Amino acid sequence: MNTYQGSCHCGAVRFRVTAEPITTGCRCNCSICVRKGSVMSSRYYGSGEFELVSGAEALSVYRFGDRVVNHAFCMHCGVYPFHDATVKPGQYRVNLGCLEGVDPLALRIDVIDGRSF
Repeated sequence: MNTYQGSCHCGAVRFRVTAEPITTGCRCNCSICVRKGSVMSSRYYGSGEFELVSGAEALSVYRFGDRVVNHAFCMHCGVYPFHDATVKPGQYRVNLGCLEGVDPLALRIDVIDGRSF
């Protein structure tokens, strides 16, 4: 198991993920994900795997359309570090670009058909 440290761009939001080595990522083709262009974790991380270390007060959440996903972003720098789905409370996909030591563009990236949700 690896412990990955993550943060938004300005460092106001810090989190950690404990997981098997990250070797893949995913992108979503829904309207917000296409616009933010991030590479997300291929899986959701739950309690014991994901920990918000600091910065809860710096986070804001955006929901749109069917309001299924809580897109978290830092109110200071605007970076999206993670999201959770309202149908999976406490389960988080993380922005792999926010993790130290992970090059999201070097990973195999699958596409999620979020337009169909």
